[in-house]
Amino acid sequence: MQKLVSHLRHRKEAALARHGLKLWEYEILWRLRSAGRPYRMAPTRLAQGLGVHPATLTHRLDRMQAAGLITREHTTEDRRSLLVGLTPRGAQTWAAVIDDQREAEAALLAPLAKEELGHLAALLRTVALAIEEHGPPLMPDVD
Repeated sequence: MQKLVSHLRHRKEAALARHGLKLWEYEILWRLRSAGRPYRMAPTRLAQGLGVHPATLTHRLDRMQAAGLITREHTTEDRRSLLVGLTPRGAQTWAAVIDDQREAEAALLAPLAKEELGHLAALLRTVALAIEEHGPPLMPDVD
């Protein structure tokens, strides 16, 4: 299992490099995407979900905003509150990395027959659902 995870990790790192992303940038995009439409969340919640100090997140968000990947907007209910959101460029970048990962997974699973893929998918779904009971979704929905 660890060899397969390592293989996919290397493919992910290559995809991130092709799209000019660092892992922490991808993780921020992933968290925002996993929040569901309209793909926004409070910086405090984002920092907690990522397990980083709020000051670290602020610095990272500054860089991502300058790169056009995210926005920071005041909420209409309370102008003191901010929401971090995906820009169209951020959403496209995230989707491109996900597409690369899908291709890597498809290549990895290509030797399996259709029936075997069905069995594997059912088993992995069972494991994923058990993990998600105790935390956030493993993978956001892709529209």
